[in-house]
Amino acid sequence: MFEKVLGLPGHVLVVHAVVVFVPLLVLLAVAYIALPRFRSRLDWAVVALAVVAPVTAWIAEESGEAFQEQQIARGFSGEILEKINEHAEYGGLLLRYTLGLAVAVILLLVATSGHPRAPKLPRWVPPVLSVVVVGLGVLAVVYTWLAGHSGAEMVWGNTFD
Repeated sequence: MFEKVLGLPGHVLVVHAVVVFVPLLVLLAVAYIALPRFRSRLDWAVVALAVVAPVTAWIAEESGEAFQEQQIARGFSGEILEKINEHAEYGGLLLRYTLGLAVAVILLLVATSGHPRAPKLPRWVPPVLSVVVVGLGVLAVVYTWLAGHSGAEMVWGNTFD
């Protein structure tokens, strides 16, 4: 299902969305935490990114698995297969951290919304959720870089040296 898009490997195309949406989610979530007076302007974008970022990470993982299977079927083995597996591990962790981040961000939005239907939570909940969001955000950005860099190294290697 995720193998090809317009004749090109789907993974190669969708990873660019991950590289944009995951760090953007982190950036806007941190802005939401750090700039409380702008929360009403940021909340819609943060919610949208909390949905889009994990979806793109999931599609990247699924398309990457399909691409990996294609490469194995073509006879890839040895060192290159080890690099592909390492890249896949980074991508899997990225998906998990991005999902956790999305859930924490949505919980933080609910906890700070002030909406009458939102449950009244203890005062310590928003600060704890803020720390969780920042921590998961750092992990998501780190694993976005690790997955992206390992994939680019496999493709481009020493091309520009």
